[in-house]
Amino acid sequence: MSSNTTIGSLTLGIQIIDAVAQSDIPLKFSDIQEITGISKSNLYKYLNTLTQLDLLYREQKRGYFSLGYKFLEYGSSALQNADFVGRLTPYFKEISKITSMTTLLATWVNDGPIITNIWNSNYGLNIGAQVGTKLPLSSASGKIFAAYANSLEFTNWIEKEQQTIEQFDIAKFQHELKQIRKDHFTYAHEPLVRHVSSIGFPILNYKNELVGAFSVVGFSEDVPSNFDADIIQQIISMSKEMSTIYGYKKKEE
Repeated sequence: MSSNTTIGSLTLGIQIIDAVAQSDIPLKFSDIQEITGISKSNLYKYLNTLTQLDLLYREQKRGYFSLGYKFLEYGSSALQNADFVGRLTPYFKEISKITSMTTLLATWVNDGPIITNIWNSNYGLNIGAQVGTKLPLSSASGKIFAAYANSLEFTNWIEKEQQTIEQFDIAKFQHELKQIRKDHFTYAHEPLVRHVSSIGFPILNYKNELVGAFSVVGFSEDVPSNFDADIIQQIISMSKEMSTIYGYKKKEE
């Protein structure tokens, strides 16, 4: 819809974004053209512009389009006032307080787990990452995402990450992922920065699918790695409480 009080080109740009956002799967150029009715020559310019602005993300191999990283910034700002984030934040603050470590939240964006929020307890600690950092498979949050992978996109990311790890033991890794799903917990020894390790936990929904992962990061000598440690059991209990916000049902022990 256009009038003398609106900008037609902006309306068309939003129309393209809406088409991509409302699709359950990434869209091809021809899909977007069919949905929007925009001419091919103009659509090419729109998609190129939106991609350069990080409002859309274009897969390198197949050329499919999905929402871009820029929406992470917009979404992060909007979510600060969203009810469910408001309900999660006290947990993360409490975890940082009782551990005297840094807590970070990671969600899946386009092609990997990205840090979206950080709660600092030890401001002098360099965790080797900041909001917007893509986390590797070897990180605690990376392992959590791998453990609950349920799509080709996740599988492709895992395979790509494996190639960057020397002498990667697939059998050992698969066993570790199975244990993560059982324990709701994992440990990563210095994945990003020397002397800095982390423990990771999942946030699940009513389908037992991963909503996000959070990690507690600190100096290696301070980060517990034993599943039976009281502090780890306490955080696991808190992570399950957070998951109930998304409809997760605790299984009877």
